[in-house]
Amino acid sequence: MIVLAGLVAGKTWGADVPSNSTDPLLNLFIEKGYVTQDEAAKVKAEADQLRTNEVSNIPMPSSYWKMNSGVKNFELFGDVRMRYEDRAATDPGANVIEQQRLRYSLHFGVHANLADDFDFGFRLETAANPRSPWVTLGTSSSTSGPYQGPFGKSTDGVNVGQLYLGWQPEDWVHLEVGKLANPLYTTPMVWDSDLNPEGAAEQFKYTVGEADVFANMAQYLYADFNPNAAGAGLGFYGLTGPNSGQNTQNIFMFAWQGGVNYHIDQDMSAKIAATLYNYTGLERSSLNTSTSLSPYFGDPYVGEGAFFLAGGTAAGFAPGYAGYNPGAQFGQPGFSSSSYPFNQVGLNDLLIVEVPFEFNFKIEKKLAARIFGDFAYNLDGAQRAEEAASAYSTVLNTQISSGTGTAIPHSFAAQTKDVKAYQIGFGFGSTNFVAGPSQGVVYGTSSSKHAWEFRTYFQHIEQYSLDPNLIDSDFFEGRENVQGVYAAFAYSLSANVSGILRYGYASRINNLIGTGGSNQDTPQMNPIAQFQIIQFDLSYKF
Repeated sequence: MIVLAGLVAGKTWGADVPSNSTDPLLNLFIEKGYVTQDEAAKVKAEADQLRTNEVSNIPMPSSYWKMNSGVKNFELFGDVRMRYEDRAATDPGANVIEQQRLRYSLHFGVHANLADDFDFGFRLETAANPRSPWVTLGTSSSTSGPYQGPFGKSTDGVNVGQLYLGWQPEDWVHLEVGKLANPLYTTPMVWDSDLNPEGAAEQFKYTVGEADVFANMAQYLYADFNPNAAGAGLGFYGLTGPNSGQNTQNIFMFAWQGGVNYHIDQDMSAKIAATLYNYTGLERSSLNTSTSLSPYFGDPYVGEGAFFLAGGTAAGFAPGYAGYNPGAQFGQPGFSSSSYPFNQVGLNDLLIVEVPFEFNFKIEKKLAARIFGDFAYNLDGAQRAEEAASAYSTVLNTQISSGTGTAIPHSFAAQTKDVKAYQIGFGFGSTNFVAGPSQGVVYGTSSSKHAWEFRTYFQHIEQYSLDPNLIDSDFFEGRENVQGVYAAFAYSLSANVSGILRYGYASRINNLIGTGGSNQDTPQMNPIAQFQIIQFDLSYKF
């Protein structure tokens, strides 16, 4: 009987046969009288049991994903965005630079929680510009070197945007080191949302009643000038001349922040913080400028264009001529920065206090609304303004007295009151997304189906108020001494796809001075008298 069951099981193994069908072999045995009908039914049941056991013992194919036992969970995330952009800058003589661009960006990241309260993550992104992940379609067909034809890939690289290791020994503390998503509570007025600072950060958060009290501290390596020490005769062009050796310090930026998020009721909350920023390791170049200190963060920030240095109208240059020359170091050591005749990146005399804030509430339970803003003040701004005016006058006078240039006399009194920046805005939208200073549907960080958001703000940044290397490169062109309005509307077409429309308009604040800053989009113009930008994004978030 067992042998018969095995034959029946082997004959029918793998066959797609209904359970109530009659097996031909059993039928033959019944007709020959070898087994009765009851015995045949018993044999069929045993055969079915054999097939079930054999299927259950088949080894399943192993997964192609291998996870270390120390990984508790693993998340993939990112976004793909397409953009049409039109930005235009106008100088005081009505000369215009306009850029109409089709662009794209990609972010792709991994985050994992590990055993023993550790975590790590990384994010890859397009473009090498730290303040922009956007790649412009068509630009790689006209790069230097042999012509490669259209649809090239020379600007389509992928770079490491974030790479960090974290540790959370307690619920209220998180420590990180690496290339980080900015942990500070801030706004694009002070920090471009695409920047990922490098160094270490400590975050603390503790709830007391209805208040979430938080503190953030950061130690960022702003610039590495290695070798920090090198002996004379090794070929280094030092501060005192050729083969004089090198002795430099790395530049660090420190941030100290404390704040509170108070939950007034279920639909209403208020958040505010205060942050102090300072810098260490700044060194001025001497008359024999050390190439190792480029782009000359330690030299005085000037922020002026090259119109008067180039001889102004006598040389035929427009009043917005910046003197921009990529990769060049101009002939006035100690006062210029790489690519600019007047320093646009200097960090001298920056001791900044920033106070971002927001008030969140609901309108008749149907709309989420926010009043938000930011205020910043450079405590050393007056000295920064005096250094700028002195440097500007020194360079022009040196050029004129040397008889080698076409500079014309020009000077301005130190604008010692241009030391503050502020932003004030309002936003509202549906209740199914999370909003923040750089978060929300208009920034592409939230996307729930049918979620929508509108926000607008007015922003004012004076020439000597902020670090010119960190402010938002889009609104408004990464420049100081400009003010203007921003407006945006976004709608989520699905749980992952959203459309975003943004508009900005800005103008110069103080017509006596330039619009300082070193942005890669329109570096050829300083001062900018008016600036306008329109962006339309289609964003897919996963």
